[in-house]
Amino acid sequence: MRGSKSTLKILIDTNVILDYIMERDGFWEEAEGVLLLTERNDAIEFMTATSVTDVFYILKKYYSDSAKAQEEIAKIFQNIKILGVAEEDIRRALELRWRDFEDAVQYSVALRNDIDCIVTRNPKDFEADEIPVFTPAELLKVFDTYRI
Repeated sequence: MRGSKSTLKILIDTNVILDYIMERDGFWEEAEGVLLLTERNDAIEFMTATSVTDVFYILKKYYSDSAKAQEEIAKIFQNIKILGVAEEDIRRALELRWRDFEDAVQYSVALRNDIDCIVTRNPKDFEADEIPVFTPAELLKVFDTYRI
């Protein structure tokens, strides 16, 4: 983990949020475990603003209902903070030249905001190593043994 802060700052990838809201088979339990980390005094969870729009787009199609999608996103915001995306994040993401531009943007936002780790179902999509990247299962194991 980056630094030795008393509170760990975690960026949650879009797929983990969707796994939780949509109760995806095989992924929901771990996603729920990750989101429950906000109940601890040593974890703060974040999403990027771009993830919010991606989640809304997917949920709107999933529910065929814009109001239901907004309702589900509002529930998530009770425990997760939103990080804005700045021009410098987009520029850095372009410089990274990753295969997945969305993940490059998220990574750039995480760097600018001193995020300690990223949790995603697809760690291989995050091609840099300045910030540790965990699957939900890996992050939950870290918290089982991690003491601040």
